[in-house]
Amino acid sequence: MARAGLTAQRLVDAAAEMADEVGFDNVTISALARRFGVKDASLYSHVKNAQDLRERVAMHALAEMADRVGEALAGRAGKDALVAFANAYRTYAKTHPGRYAAAQMQLRPEALHASAARKHSDMTRAILRGYGLDEPDQTDAIRMLHSTFHGYVSLETAGAFHHTPREVDASWSRTLDALDAVLKAWP
Repeated sequence: MARAGLTAQRLVDAAAEMADEVGFDNVTISALARRFGVKDASLYSHVKNAQDLRERVAMHALAEMADRVGEALAGRAGKDALVAFANAYRTYAKTHPGRYAAAQMQLRPEALHASAARKHSDMTRAILRGYGLDEPDQTDAIRMLHSTFHGYVSLETAGAFHHTPREVDASWSRTLDALDAVLKAWP
């Protein structure tokens, strides 16, 4: 019998915390069961399997990040919106490294459809409309922005920028200036 008080949401919340503590790849049914002091089998009343748990953590992370980005974007347009979006994205990735890794996970189509991924896309498209971009340029620009943000944050958190005296935040600011210039002069 499942331990009283154990719910799917409690498991997802704990798995998300665990991901930040030990890395998303180390979140397992067994590790989560140990955290709750129960047998692995007790968790299967609430999640189907490890893949289901991982997808739920990814969806949780996407929703959290979308909320943070949405709050940052409120009332902003143009470069201010771009910078707010980018800073919220970067802060979330640095504050919640395991959840951020989960958010990069490829989801099954059903899970993707139910996730906040569409909200991320819609918010990014709203920013890009402020630059006068329509399809197919929006999709190309979304991919460029995500690649830049993800690449920068991944390198920064891996310590790859510590070999020069230039402040990481100064380079981040210049990167956002460059992205703004590119979006304004989209080819």
